Amino acid sequence: MNRIIPRSATRLVSTRLLPQRLSSSSTPFFTTNIQNKINIPKSFSTSTAKMSSTTVSADAFLEQIKNRRTYYPLSKDLGAVSKDRIQEIVKETLQHVPSSFNSQSNRAVVLFGADHEKLWDITTEVLKGMVPEDKFEPTAARMAMFRGGAGTVMFFEDQDVVKGMQIAVPLYADQFPIWATQSNAMLQFAVWTALEAEGLGANIQHYNPIIDLKVADQWKIPASWKLSAQIVFGGRTGPAGEKEFKPVEDKFKVFGA
Repeated sequence: MNRIIPRSATRLVSTRLLPQRLSSSSTPFFTTNIQNKINIPKSFSTSTAKMSSTTVSADAFLEQIKNRRTYYPLSKDLGAVSKDRIQEIVKETLQHVPSSFNSQSNRAVVLFGADHEKLWDITTEVLKGMVPEDKFEPTAARMAMFRGGAGTVMFFEDQDVVKGMQIAVPLYADQFPIWATQSNAMLQFAVWTALEAEGLGANIQHYNPIIDLKVADQWKIPASWKLSAQIVFGGRTGPAGEKEFKPVEDKFKVFGA
């Protein structure tokens, strides 16, 4: 997700704030003051890991993408998948999913056990104040279904990083929130796919922003972390539902092939 700033753009902003060169070289992207202020990595490259010597077929990767499905309901049985393994999956994807200018604005919190259940108790209480009592039963059942899973991954975007990028590269100020959301969506997809590659089931929910304040208070989440999604995971209790596909010809174009 590297972005190239045209030479003409350097006249629009202070040279102290613009990078000397937007490339994958070792040249620092920001001045030391800007780096320290917004806590952005000195390396501008979005590819910090060494190339693996193991060749993996794209077919195997595509198969995992196809196998990623939405599972309802979920059980608390993680089978052979340990909590440490789940944490490893989230941390590895968090480190390696790309972000614009390698800004690394993604954040994640994993909840197990009582903490997982507390999240859905909080959500239930918030919704009680919003849904009419005579219509609350289906909502309560849905919350109980999520609570019945083994855990939840909460995804956040660090707004301090996003705002810092807007200050550092004002030419693209209106784009950084969009790019941060795109990166966070990639993280969600990567975690979801990886968890199901381990044999677990998962589904994604979006009860933000109505639970944001209570979540932040309960788990002492930094004020700059903006909640974006919640992935519930656990043991599969049945197959995923049928999935219909629109013709790929309606969604795809190619030129010059």
